[in-house]
Amino acid sequence: VLLVGGFILSALMSFAIHSATALGVFLMATLFPIMVRLGISVPSAAAICSSTTLVNLAPTAADVILAAEKANADLITFSFKTIMPMSIVALFFVAIAHFFWQRYCDRREGLTQGAAQALETAEAAALKSDAPLYYFILPFLPIIGLFIYNGEILPEIKLGGLVVLTILITALIEFLRSMDARKTYDGLEVCYRGMAEGFSGVVVLLVAAGIFAHGLETIGFVKALIDSVQGAGAANVVMLALVVITLVVAVAAGSGNAAFFAFVELAPRLAEQMNLNPGYLIAPMMQVSNTGRVISPVSGVMVAVSGAAKISPLLLVKRNAVPALVAVVVIVVYTMLFIPQ
Repeated sequence: VLLVGGFILSALMSFAIHSATALGVFLMATLFPIMVRLGISVPSAAAICSSTTLVNLAPTAADVILAAEKANADLITFSFKTIMPMSIVALFFVAIAHFFWQRYCDRREGLTQGAAQALETAEAAALKSDAPLYYFILPFLPIIGLFIYNGEILPEIKLGGLVVLTILITALIEFLRSMDARKTYDGLEVCYRGMAEGFSGVVVLLVAAGIFAHGLETIGFVKALIDSVQGAGAANVVMLALVVITLVVAVAAGSGNAAFFAFVELAPRLAEQMNLNPGYLIAPMMQVSNTGRVISPVSGVMVAVSGAAKISPLLLVKRNAVPALVAVVVIVVYTMLFIPQ
């Protein structure tokens, strides 16, 4: 029960921490020692910390924003009416799968439950801070702003503007708390440096994805895919093909964004030529790109968590395999039943 509760609580934290690796490292420094102390085996606890982002909950994540754009949908509508219900249903079944699969693996590996000493990690020391408790609300301000600055309650502000506004509010609060301008500017410098690193990676992926998609269309891949599935006459076949391709690439590359950004360019063209709702193809692609990341031994989150837990990445892949497979099945079934074609 603690394992399932920890998984759900950690998954909800992805609202504010979009990076799978960052969230995994944070959980290894906070949740992991608690779980191990209370008797959960090290591989089981590590599996929880590494798999919390196997579906996407954050409406401000880069892949959700791109998915909404390619689906020609409003970000708030797409996030909260299409992606979030699918994610919540998937998380429920994944939590159940974790409960049975981790217990089964513990028995097979001869691991017994009992009190244990938590591992002291460098990440735990790095996370020590004098920040007050109310600071936990600050990462959620852009999400709150989406509902307030929506053009009805207050004048509409796009997501980029909300992020900048959040940074300014946070900097002002930090200055008023510390009354130290140098400390505040040092914090802003770290923030800007992180933004530069994140944006540069996203821009490179977008450019590469555009070239890749154009290349596939030039060599006739898109036409061949359409011709092959039109014979079957089913939108489900197209959706399943894109899901499988995205999942395989995500596992091989260790990056969900790289896989999704590469193939999402194909979805609107396929949808237009087959008279489909682009969201029917894009939503499951985006979700499984996140799922593939937690069963890839070369992904950042798997390497970081397995290193902190001092276990093999392949063992962690084994611990995540069944919950991830359950997530893929739920995503596909939910798409077929609840997303219009």
